[in-house]
Amino acid sequence: MKKLFLFGIILFTIPVSAQVVNPAMLDTSASVRLGKFSLGAYVDAYFSADINEYKSGNRPYFVSSARRKEFNINLAFIDVRYSGDRVRLHLTPGFGTYMAANYAAEPAELRYLVEANAGVCLSKSKGIWIDAGILGSPYTNESAVSKDHLMYSRSLSAEYVPYYLSGVKFTFPLSKKITLFLYGLNGWQKIRISKESGALGTQLEFKLNDRMLLNWNTFTGNEQSSDDDPRRIRLFTDIYWIYNYKKFSATSCAYIGMQQYANGSEKIWWQANFIARYRFVNLFSLAARLEIFSDPWQEMIIPSGNFSGVYNGRISSVGLCANFHIDEHALIRFEGRYFNAGEKIYNTYNGSSTNQSISLFANLTAWF
Repeated sequence: MKKLFLFGIILFTIPVSAQVVNPAMLDTSASVRLGKFSLGAYVDAYFSADINEYKSGNRPYFVSSARRKEFNINLAFIDVRYSGDRVRLHLTPGFGTYMAANYAAEPAELRYLVEANAGVCLSKSKGIWIDAGILGSPYTNESAVSKDHLMYSRSLSAEYVPYYLSGVKFTFPLSKKITLFLYGLNGWQKIRISKESGALGTQLEFKLNDRMLLNWNTFTGNEQSSDDDPRRIRLFTDIYWIYNYKKFSATSCAYIGMQQYANGSEKIWWQANFIARYRFVNLFSLAARLEIFSDPWQEMIIPSGNFSGVYNGRISSVGLCANFHIDEHALIRFEGRYFNAGEKIYNTYNGSSTNQSISLFANLTAWF
């Protein structure tokens, strides 16, 4: 009898994982709550270095943690929310090198808003909401908030889809496990609408169980920004998977995009990645990433240059990240990434070029 009782104690004290969430679109920062209001804060400080030299001091092809050989703030914000039965508000002013790089094309008065939106409940019994303003983006499995992800730096996939959206979002829970979101947007990461911009987006989130989540997104919009812009309809779809159970977490994302032009041509780009993390003890975990990004038409990121041979527009990357979990409100991370491109797209300190690059990061993130 004593043995059976002891077994019961052990069984019910085995730790179980928290319910899986979708960090691509959800800021999971803790916050101080006062009734229907909540207040949070977040600071992501970093130091980065590369084996290659860039005159501008910026890491090429990235907006996250983009400065090199200096201590800086990637993203810092104050998060203010109101959650009522029928009305909700969300205001997140932000600062840092991420904001400077990613919002450079926006009007000056709007360059410091990570999110700013208001929502109204259309059906309390069915959980139907409409939110309008500057919204978080559901595209790919990574957001601007590094602490919510398995590694510190962002994948190439996340850097070249919208981090934020401007428009309206409809939320329709179809069941306990499936939620449908519909978006009416100004365009592909645009707060101010361009000449012919305007887009529609969809998101289907499927929580298979407490450990696993699947998400499928689409985007359809006109990317013509001026009379002489040859771009027309852009089509995009991505699917990602998130798994979290006890000490092991993993996520994978794949997408494909197509840009149409006025002359009838079409250009395609795609990517795929896989990230996994294992927590050895409560204070330490190790994560690794594999990814490939293909942009043969130089449509999204990979610039033309003085290339020799056949240019395939492809970058592959591997990375390793050591995560030290100081407590539930702070992380220290050290990460290294190796890049190999199809051509010599990286400049070196002596003025030559190479197809390989290594980036190193040290990071301290804290929040409440």
